[in-house]
Amino acid sequence: MLKNESPSSSSYSADPAFSREQRREVPAWMRGLYAGACLYLFLAALNILGSGLGTFGGDSDFLVRAFAYGENPFIALLAGVLVTMVVQSSSFTSALIVTLVASGEMSLGTGVFAIMGANIGTAVTGVIVALANIRIRRNFRRSFTAALLHDFFNILTVMIVFPVEWLTGLAHETGRGVFTQAASWLSSLIGLEEVARPDSPVKVVTAPVVNGVDAVGAWLMPTPTGEGLLVAAMGLGLMFIALIFMVQNLRGALLRHMDGLFRTYFFRTDPRAYGVGVVSTVLVQSSTITSSLMVPLAGAGVVRIRRVLPFMMGANLGTTVTSVLAATANPIAAAMTVALFHVIFNLTGTAIWYPLRRIPLKLALWYGDLAGRKPRYAFLFLFGVFLVIPLLGIGATELLVSQR
Repeated sequence: MLKNESPSSSSYSADPAFSREQRREVPAWMRGLYAGACLYLFLAALNILGSGLGTFGGDSDFLVRAFAYGENPFIALLAGVLVTMVVQSSSFTSALIVTLVASGEMSLGTGVFAIMGANIGTAVTGVIVALANIRIRRNFRRSFTAALLHDFFNILTVMIVFPVEWLTGLAHETGRGVFTQAASWLSSLIGLEEVARPDSPVKVVTAPVVNGVDAVGAWLMPTPTGEGLLVAAMGLGLMFIALIFMVQNLRGALLRHMDGLFRTYFFRTDPRAYGVGVVSTVLVQSSTITSSLMVPLAGAGVVRIRRVLPFMMGANLGTTVTSVLAATANPIAAAMTVALFHVIFNLTGTAIWYPLRRIPLKLALWYGDLAGRKPRYAFLFLFGVFLVIPLLGIGATELLVSQR
């Protein structure tokens, strides 16, 4: 073989096809801008979805009727789930519950069970976001597993706190359970100045896009109900588009640049991941947003699955800041008690399930793998857990009450 025919790195670099392939590589700063644009569209889509569903719910009197029969603990729990699904923000729901308790339109007993429902309802969005990856089996399995970690943490915590709070409330002369009693005791020790509820910085930044879509919906639809449904559909479509482009970008060169930063700094340890979850949720005033952003990151492999659970725990705690601020804006003992119950609920969940984190982790990995192989199980989980089981629970409760 001739000397000049032997392969070498210089011969490959001189190949015109190889040179063109190198020139096609997109610069990292451009991919960063692209990721920022996708992130902005995703956040705007969430707010558009919430705006549309909020318009629909306001016109149909949904929020008022959802809590109308909340004296039944299961109904209060379900109402918290449904309202949070509608407005796409547990921070909003918890602030709404605190305000209703402060105004006397909702009892303290109803408020604490509705707060539990808000924690479950905020996990729905992560499941919907994971479905955007359903055509890419490996990414879908990871992203759905990440969403399940949030779901199982909240559901398992409710399964423990709910019966304890309910049964101890039935045994107590005031009707308050042990967690409400603890929150009431803490509220009696805390004296806070009245402050206004802050606006979410995400809502301020995305307001031009949201207002524009709202205007289009109002122009196309003659009724508020139709406008709300159209805007919600546009928000849902924009969310899936933004997620698809975001995931494609994360699988590219940006993943190589971000991978080291996320693994070695932000999510190097569980306490650091927990802190990132708390701080990021406090900043954006919505655990729905922060937990939903974690789902595509985990799906793309940027964040390890084992770090997702402490992040979700931190996000749940971060969202309680809004309810506490809402209570200080309505300085009434019952309102502060509900807000502190929200804090105690999430701290209790962390105290129980972080030491036993193998349980929610194994459950999420098992069902995530099952849904990855058979996607119909993802839809079964979505409708079964968030609709069928609560309705069966309500029916059973009503049956027991009617037989008394």
